[in-house]
Amino acid sequence: MNLQFTILVIFHFFPLHLSTDPNGYIAYCPCMGRFGNQADHFLGALGFSRGINRTLILPPWVEYKFGASRSIQVPFDTYFQVEPLQKYHRVVLMEEFMKDIAPTLWPPEKRVSFCYTTRGSSNGCNAKEGNPFGPFWDTFDVDFVSSQFYGPLHYDVHHSDVAFKWRQAYPSDEFPVLAFAGAPASFPVQPENKGLHKYLAWSDTVSNEADEFIKTKLPRGAFIALHLRNGLDWVRACEHIKSSPSLFAAPQCLGYRGEGGKATVDMCLPDARIVTKQVKRLARGVKDLAAVAVATDSNDMIPELSKALARMEVQVVRIEGSSPHVELAIMGRANFFIGNCISSFSAFVVRERSVRGLPFEFWAYPPPTKKTPSSHDEL
Repeated sequence: MNLQFTILVIFHFFPLHLSTDPNGYIAYCPCMGRFGNQADHFLGALGFSRGINRTLILPPWVEYKFGASRSIQVPFDTYFQVEPLQKYHRVVLMEEFMKDIAPTLWPPEKRVSFCYTTRGSSNGCNAKEGNPFGPFWDTFDVDFVSSQFYGPLHYDVHHSDVAFKWRQAYPSDEFPVLAFAGAPASFPVQPENKGLHKYLAWSDTVSNEADEFIKTKLPRGAFIALHLRNGLDWVRACEHIKSSPSLFAAPQCLGYRGEGGKATVDMCLPDARIVTKQVKRLARGVKDLAAVAVATDSNDMIPELSKALARMEVQVVRIEGSSPHVELAIMGRANFFIGNCISSFSAFVVRERSVRGLPFEFWAYPPPTKKTPSSHDEL
């Protein structure tokens, strides 16, 4: 038996396992909202992990299917590449961690859930109570033996010595895994973590489908991408915009202290008049414009847009992909993008375009200025 054959036999029957990080790990359930919210939280968790110097376990994305009583968990690398993230900090897929590392480093009798304070119906974290909490951890057969309350510690590792306090309170030799009931991050994403979006690279599957759509469904030339959020649930949410000026992703254009003005109903739910007027104005300045591509959860306003752009001979197309992620990738590739300031789905596109230096604007923002009456008007 030659040496090469011997090595192959050893690797086959005794596969190499992932090396263990002596600094410890962070796990969490991305259990708030749908993809846009989960993406905000992911960037915060990534920044937090680096701040306290622990490997981030990349959780699957939580998705909900119509009519299903339990969420489904989609592996992180279905939509994004892992390697670019490793240029910023240490990460490992949760599937790999649970298979190769958890059995020895984090056995069932040592699994503790972390939360700020009591949650749910008892005195613990109740990390598996409700949907998607239970289904998420059940995917990996994780049960918790106890709870750990970390209050008053917080996740902002950029403006205080809290990172040191985390390491001091929870040394990795005693707590090898900090498993959070929810994401160790704020929503919307902290300004300091927005730039981490440059490490989020679409998987080949998503990228290829987006490129194929642009190649086969859009005419050759420049295109403007629009995000129209106007489904019934969004209509109801926008009813609260005046009383909740920082609703959802509003800080992306209004600022985190409201320095950019106040949110308006038109920003949250622009009607056809606002949309066609803004698109028409923008279209006049885009060289070689051939198409306007619309992503929406309900009304695409294609008839109104087609009529408004008829003289420009611009084709209006609805963006359709096998998943919302493909739609995001298409909008990220557009020559120009108009998004919804309040929507975290739009916010994802805006961050992707920002780190690449691509232009964008928001519906009805900044709001039109009121004309000051001239002295002649006052006469």
